[in-house]
Amino acid sequence: MSKPQYVLTLSCLNRPGIVAAVSTYLFEHGADIREAQQFDDDESGKFFARIGFDLVGGSGIEVLRENFHSIAEPFKLTHAINDHATPRRVLLLVSKFDHCLVDLLYRWRIGELAMTPTAIISNHGREHFAGIDLGGISFHHLPVTRDTKMEQEGQIWALVKETKSELVVLARYMQVLSDALAAKLAGKCINIHHSFLPGFKGAKPYHQAHGRGVKLIGATGHYVTTDLDEGPIIEQDVERISHADTPDDLVRKGRDIERRVLARAVRYHLEDRVILNGKKAVVFTA
Repeated sequence: MSKPQYVLTLSCLNRPGIVAAVSTYLFEHGADIREAQQFDDDESGKFFARIGFDLVGGSGIEVLRENFHSIAEPFKLTHAINDHATPRRVLLLVSKFDHCLVDLLYRWRIGELAMTPTAIISNHGREHFAGIDLGGISFHHLPVTRDTKMEQEGQIWALVKETKSELVVLARYMQVLSDALAAKLAGKCINIHHSFLPGFKGAKPYHQAHGRGVKLIGATGHYVTTDLDEGPIIEQDVERISHADTPDDLVRKGRDIERRVLARAVRYHLEDRVILNGKKAVVFTA
């Protein structure tokens, strides 16, 4: 079944009549609703919805967008109406480990991810990725040290603006973004993080996990915020580990988890399936 061209996402304090008002408005403007998901958060008292639709009549999407204030204002809706006929522009950052980058590029090539890669930025040189077909995507080597971090981040931000990128993906980019850059990219930057029970920080986390005899390893795809690794979580996954697994086994299994979790997190964002809910995220999975 083909996907709807337009997606409306919205959130507001819950009250009666929201669904009726929104669906009636869409119908009156020539919309054919193809998908609809909603969530009532009893804890915050907020309502969230994702509605996919096509236009089969009416005055067009611009008129529908412009007049939506007649619904948004009474209910105090936070909303967006996006056209999915045009892939989102995505900038990719990567360091030494390339498995997530390769996976995202593969999924893009086969049409699984509706995105247009605008550029690849790495703190490692292009020769490090000699075995990867980058498909003509612009590559930028931006080395960084403690003394040059602010200058390098200025170059990253300049490229975000120059390429008109709508999303930045840290595909195992092993540099902590400054508070300033993280703030500029709020809600538009996704990171993949190895997560364990318990958590292991610093170098060689899989080796640390092996040394503690963990029984589960996992990964977390989340939005980047000024609080390190504390951003709203989009997707997670885990895998069982046994006493027979070596550190190399954990690294291998960890790579698999990281790339599939990151791919799902990116896809959910691209398909407007994620709506922020304070420090959390509502994710309408397919």
